[in-house]
Amino acid sequence: MSRLLPLVVLILAGAAWGATQPLSKVAVSEGYRPLGILFWQLSIGVLALGAVTLMRGKRLRFEPRDMRLYVLIALIGTLFPGIASYSAAVHLPSGVLSILLSSIPMFAFPIALVMGLDSFSWRRLTGLSLGFIGISLLVVPEASLPETVVTIWIFVALFSSLCYALEGNVVAKLGRNGLDPVQVLCGASLVGAVMALPLALVSGQWIAPHVAWGAPDTAILASSLLHAAAYSSYVWLVGRAGPVFTAQISYLVTLFGVTWAMLFLGENYSRFFWAALAIMLTGLALVQPRPKAALVPSSEQRHIEST
Repeated sequence: MSRLLPLVVLILAGAAWGATQPLSKVAVSEGYRPLGILFWQLSIGVLALGAVTLMRGKRLRFEPRDMRLYVLIALIGTLFPGIASYSAAVHLPSGVLSILLSSIPMFAFPIALVMGLDSFSWRRLTGLSLGFIGISLLVVPEASLPETVVTIWIFVALFSSLCYALEGNVVAKLGRNGLDPVQVLCGASLVGAVMALPLALVSGQWIAPHVAWGAPDTAILASSLLHAAAYSSYVWLVGRAGPVFTAQISYLVTLFGVTWAMLFLGENYSRFFWAALAIMLTGLALVQPRPKAALVPSSEQRHIEST
């Protein structure tokens, strides 16, 4: 059961995170801009995660080393990728955003090798290659981008994937200073909200709270809660199964993101989608976590094992 737990968490987090893609499309559908959305997303996340933290009898910690971790995660895990993805969401279909998130493993694998967090494996390389083939089947043939889409927005969306891949490796390298994932994300969300507020005000992207809620407001609330749950699971998985395995969540985000887009936004895809699905699941099977000895330990775990 202990070996299955990371896979189960990965699937559930992928389903939740995948739902945030069509919700992002709805959030920007009536003119809301990235910084305003991110402020409320982070603020809602602080309230939700703060309540969970208090109910568990814990509290946030604000020592210098904790603040450095919060700032780092707030920047490369939320603000930078959030600005990129919400900006791209104005121009790209929701399904395409989900597809592009699957580039996270392609960035994570070489970063993990450079940082010494993982060793080269033909098995994992084969799995990642199959994932890349699956993504290519979705993007290249009949499901290719509409003619009206400007290519630059593809690279803007890919920048968010680079940030997530970097963040996963950084968390695995530095550890969480003894904090659990909920505490880390709550602290990072608080720091991120403090950063986003003045930027939203100065840039004119502030979203004033009002009584008459519309679809974008509901989408922001739902996306914020799902993001908090999925992201906490993501941080936990990095420490449990390593950054390269955790990065495979992008395949599930693609699968669920495209499915939710089909169900709720009416987006349609060709037969190549089903072929890509089978290939991606095969690739996922090749990168499932092995016994504990083969998992990538966090820096804290390595310290414990060496003492």
